[in-house]
Amino acid sequence: MSQPLETVESAAAAELAVVTRSGFVESRHVGSAVVVEPDGAVSRRLGDPDALLFPRSTLKPFQAIAAMKAGAPLVGAQVAIAAGSHTGSLEHMRTAAGMLAAAGLSPKDLRCPPAWPKDEDARDRLRERGEGKQALAMNCSGKHAAFLWACAVRGWDTASYLDPDHPLQRLVLETVQEFTGDAPALVGVDGCGAPLPAITLTGLARGYARLGAAIRNIGEDARTATLATAMVDYPEMVQGHGEPNTVVIEGLDVIAKLGAEGVLCVATPQGAAAAVKVLDGSSRPATLTALTLLAGAGHLPGAAVEAVLGKILHPITGGGEPVGAMIRLGAAFDDAEQGSGDADQGFADAGQAADDAGQEA
Repeated sequence: MSQPLETVESAAAAELAVVTRSGFVESRHVGSAVVVEPDGAVSRRLGDPDALLFPRSTLKPFQAIAAMKAGAPLVGAQVAIAAGSHTGSLEHMRTAAGMLAAAGLSPKDLRCPPAWPKDEDARDRLRERGEGKQALAMNCSGKHAAFLWACAVRGWDTASYLDPDHPLQRLVLETVQEFTGDAPALVGVDGCGAPLPAITLTGLARGYARLGAAIRNIGEDARTATLATAMVDYPEMVQGHGEPNTVVIEGLDVIAKLGAEGVLCVATPQGAAAAVKVLDGSSRPATLTALTLLAGAGHLPGAAVEAVLGKILHPITGGGEPVGAMIRLGAAFDDAEQGSGDADQGFADAGQAADDAGQEA
């Protein structure tokens, strides 16, 4: 029986987290999640992680590896920003512009849409100059700069680098299948214009487990190790100072990568990974879910996870004062506790820890 060309249905999803205001459960986030062990086995699954999804920007590490396979000579921060979803800071834009210049190209060659930087200082600077939206400020410009650099090295056409039939994009799809084990069920178009294959959450986690195992691992494939190590060595290039992915990487020495529409992957240097898809597209419960699953499986230290969550999660406020613990684990974790002992107990009220941290700040 063929797999339906849609993501998981709500009836098959699990309640990942709830938000409480004034003692009243105000919102519920449902979705799917999965943990893949270093040996490739699935040790935890919530919802239906074998349903299809668009991985969105969690695909970027594999796209960056494909660009390096094609010949893009990325190093250091360039590798990390190629795999990242940056905030458009001045540093981010300079790095992407430098990649284009090294390829003999310019920001005019970027095919990603122009955007205002999320970074306030960069946005203010553009306005002071009387400038508008910039393709360099778009969160995918690092990936696109890597694509273009690869094309310049190989002599491939740079105007059509986002065409699904372009040799670079065919190499991307081959790389995605190599890492995830999933043949794309279909290929759509991402928000930045790049081809976007539909795969499973389990396959995505499997790919990230391999990335995690490559962190500072000289025994791994050189490009994979370069990519994985750059993401943990340059966390500010993966997202931005104070942003969730960057805070997680800095605090736990793991790979963390978000994607639009509620997708998140986290991978440890030991080769374990968690992948999450929030069905309503919100990223709000994703980090709590992924880190709790990895800690519960024994792959992350609980105290360190709680410290990181305290920096990311914030209390619900009313009139400027806390009126609720921001977010806590949902019923899927209550059900799972029966089979996992106290593995998740330290995070059962993670929202309260975030509430306390918010008040201390």
